[in-house]
Amino acid sequence: MFVSRRHFFLGSLALPLLAAKKAAPPPPNIVLVIADQLPCWMLGAYGNKEVRTPAIDLLARSGTRFLDNFACAPSPELGRATLLTGRTPMQLGESGISAADVPLEKVLAGAGYRCRTTGDMADAGKFLDSQSGAAPFFLNVNDTSLRAPYDGIPQKFLDMYAARNFPDYSVEPAAPEARQGKEMLAGRVAAWRKVAAGVSALDDGVGSLVSKIHGKQLVDRTLIVVTATCGALLGRRGLWGDGDASDPVNMFDEVVKTPLIWNWPGQVPTQATPVELVSAYDLLPTLCAAAGIAAPSRNLCGRSYLSLATGKPLPKKQRWRTTVLGRYKNTDMAREERYKLVLRNEGKGPNELYDLPADPGERTNQAANDQYITVKNSLGAELANWKRQYST
Repeated sequence: MFVSRRHFFLGSLALPLLAAKKAAPPPPNIVLVIADQLPCWMLGAYGNKEVRTPAIDLLARSGTRFLDNFACAPSPELGRATLLTGRTPMQLGESGISAADVPLEKVLAGAGYRCRTTGDMADAGKFLDSQSGAAPFFLNVNDTSLRAPYDGIPQKFLDMYAARNFPDYSVEPAAPEARQGKEMLAGRVAAWRKVAAGVSALDDGVGSLVSKIHGKQLVDRTLIVVTATCGALLGRRGLWGDGDASDPVNMFDEVVKTPLIWNWPGQVPTQATPVELVSAYDLLPTLCAAAGIAAPSRNLCGRSYLSLATGKPLPKKQRWRTTVLGRYKNTDMAREERYKLVLRNEGKGPNELYDLPADPGERTNQAANDQYITVKNSLGAELANWKRQYST
């Protein structure tokens, strides 16, 4: 059949375009490690000098470490539910994820991912061993070992800290409002040793998963995310545990500020430290964006921070937010770079307002100071609007 020079030329142009289309990268494998009650300050990557976390620290050095990631609720159950659904505590209710919700695993399974959710590192390793690379996989590891009384930590990790006294950790006496964890405060050095051992055990498990991914030669195709449902006070302020450590519930940074580390060779820059405020409710839309699929068409308040994680500039008309919001039981929080507002009982109190640059330890409550009335009203309005818009 005769082919004109024009058809040949146009066809030759189309071939590279078709090849480029066929060469589009496959969706990444995703390994999501979520630990309960793991505050940033217990990891070497966030400055801890006492606890050994070489595997997680390496992921941070060779990837992106977010400096301001916040739980939406300072509680393991609700914190995890928000991470995996993008739904607010108002939408979820006290029961957490329900049959009506669309968690991340279901979204990814519908897009062709092989999925496994487990609380056991050995089971997670077996799942990775079974992967051929033919289809993308999603592995969600939920680690609950850092919740008191810290049972089941292997002896070899306990032995690592048997002689450590943690001289730089807080020795404040039990606070009058302390509710849970009083027994840990009474023997805090022994408790710190268990927590440190648990963190190192978690790190060892993460290192094993990374080794398996390397062994499968899937490193460049695998996104690893390490984060936490919430943090913990671990003796700071004379309190132990999460938001329920005190009565009333607390929203101190120790319990709401959580680690967030992204590692994805070739896609995520190394040693990056984004300073934008991101929230647990942003995780689901972000991982959906990374996988190239749409987030569930529900009333979600979160936004993908994939551009922040991959070091790409945000569109000029889509500036990042300046406030993250949270709720647990009768307590609401609005947190921006400079101020934190905590309202209880629909604003009836007791309330808190902190000027963070001047008071990073959140020790001086400015809620009754008229000099901050504009800040209080502005953040209060943001909370009210958030609760009104994202309760259903």
